[in-house]
Amino acid sequence: MAETIKNPILTGFYPDPSIVRVKDDYYIANSTFEWMPGVIFHHSKDLLNWELAGYALTSEKHIDMIGNPSSGGVWAPCLTYCDGLFHLIFSNLRTIRGPYKDVHNYLTTAPSITGPWSEPIYLNSSGFDPSMFHDDDGKKWLVNMLWNHRYQDGRRFGGIILQEYDPKAKKLVGPIKKIFKGSEIGFTEGPHIFKRNGFYYLMCAEGGTGLGHAVTLTRSKNIWGPYEIQPDNPVFTSKDKPGVILKKSGHGCLVDTQNGHWYMVHLCSRPIMPQNRSVLGRETAIQKVKWDDNGWLHLDGGGKDPFVEVPAPGLPLHPFKSQPIRDDFDSKILNPHFNSLRAMPDESWLSLTERPGWLRMYGRESLGSKFKQSIIARRVTSLDCSAQTCVEFEPETFQQAAGLVCFYDNLNFYYLKVTHDEELGKILTVCFNQNNKCTELFEHQFPLKQKHCHLKTEITNDKMFFSYSLDGKQWQKINYEFDITTLSDEFCTDGCFTGAMVGICVQDLAGTKIFADFDYFEYRTNK
Repeated sequence: MAETIKNPILTGFYPDPSIVRVKDDYYIANSTFEWMPGVIFHHSKDLLNWELAGYALTSEKHIDMIGNPSSGGVWAPCLTYCDGLFHLIFSNLRTIRGPYKDVHNYLTTAPSITGPWSEPIYLNSSGFDPSMFHDDDGKKWLVNMLWNHRYQDGRRFGGIILQEYDPKAKKLVGPIKKIFKGSEIGFTEGPHIFKRNGFYYLMCAEGGTGLGHAVTLTRSKNIWGPYEIQPDNPVFTSKDKPGVILKKSGHGCLVDTQNGHWYMVHLCSRPIMPQNRSVLGRETAIQKVKWDDNGWLHLDGGGKDPFVEVPAPGLPLHPFKSQPIRDDFDSKILNPHFNSLRAMPDESWLSLTERPGWLRMYGRESLGSKFKQSIIARRVTSLDCSAQTCVEFEPETFQQAAGLVCFYDNLNFYYLKVTHDEELGKILTVCFNQNNKCTELFEHQFPLKQKHCHLKTEITNDKMFFSYSLDGKQWQKINYEFDITTLSDEFCTDGCFTGAMVGICVQDLAGTKIFADFDYFEYRTNK
C-alpha cells in the first residue's frame, strides 16, 4: 500500500477534471478544446496510477469543430454513471472572444468507457460547463452556468440554472430556474450536484480559471434551493498565496472510495517563475477531503492550501505498464497519445499503410489555419523532456514544409522544418510565431542533400533547443535559444486554456498534396 499520492496526478494539458467511480474502477474525463479526439479519459484502481483509457468524441457525428477558435471546442465535460451507462455531458464552444459565447451542450452515453459512444443529444445553448445529476428517485437534472452577454467582467457569469432531463424523450423538460447566483468570489461556473445525508450539494468553480480560482460549496434540502454557502467558503484556493505550488486550483469534482474515503480532483497549474507562465497548461490534481460534524467539506490536512502530497486511500496498488518511448509507426492504427486539430485524421491526409513502417502525411493548410491542418501532436508533460523524429520529404517550393513542431495554437509555435529555397534547394530551417508575429530564421538555413533527416527538440525548464542529424547518432544543435514559456496560457493572446504540444506536421500552400514520410516519433521525459 502506498502512503501518499503526489500531485499532479495527470501532468500536462489535462484541465477541468470530472471523476466517477464504477465499483472498483475510477475514471477521469478532461477537456480537450480544439484537439481531437474529444474528451480524454484516464482509468485508475488506486487513485495513484493512471492510464489512458480512450476518448468519447471520435468522429464527425460526435462533434464539428472545423473553424472553431483556439481554446474553443470541447469545454468542461461531466462524466457520470447510472442505469448501466456512462453519461457524458460536454460543450462545443464556437465563439469565445467578446461579449458572446456561442455554446452548444450535448449528452452522449456508452455501456463502457471505451464505447461505443452514442450520437450526441442536443441539450441547450444557454451557457457552458453543463453537468448531469442522477437523483435517487430516478429523475435526472442538468445544471449549467448562465452566460449573460449584456454585462461586463464577472457579471456575465449569470449564476447556475437547473432543468430536468427526460431520458425517454431525450430532451430537457419543465421549468428553468436559477438556483444559485454565486458567492462574493464571483465568476461562478463548473457546477456539480451530488447528494449526501438528505442534502443536495452544489459545488462550483469560482474566481476565474486563473490565479484567483477556487472551489465553492453550497447545499439545500430541496434541489431547487435556496442554497446555503459553506460558512468558511471556499473549500480551497491558491489565490494570493505565492508559496503554494499548485496555482489556479479550482474546478473540483468529488468521489467516494469503496473503503469510505472522500477525494476531490481539481485543475491546477505549475507556472515557470519568474515569468509566471504555465507551459504544461492546467493539470489535474487530487485532494483528500473530509466532512465535519455539520456536514461541510474541508481539506483532510486542514487549511485552504491545496497539497502537493495527500494521503492515499489504502487501496491495493495497481500500476500500469509503461508506455513505449518510441513509436516506429508499425501499427495500422495511430497511437492514441496523438491528437489532431479540430477533426479526426483520415486517409485523405494521413496513412500508416501506404508505406508500412512509416507514417505518411499529406500537406494541407498552414499552421495558422483553423480549418484543415495536417498535424498530429501529443502533450508536453514535463519541463525536462525531448522529442525527435525522422522525416523524408522532397519539397519543390518554399510553400511546402514538413517537420517537428512545438505548438500551443495557430498563433504560437516553434517549427523545425524541411522546406525549399530558390537558391539553396532543399533546406532545413526554423520559423516561429509569437502572438501572430512570425519570424523566419533566414540566418539558420542548412542545405540538405540527403533523402532523410532526423529532427529533435529539447526542453529544459524555460528554454528549448532544436537539433538535427543525418544519421540519428551525431547531432548538430541549432545555435538559437528559444523561450518555451511563450507556449503558455499566460502569454498567448488568442487562446488561454490549453497547453504545449509537440508533434509532426506537413504544409502544402501550393495545393499539390505533396506528402512527407515519418519513420518514427520519440518522446522522452527525464524526470
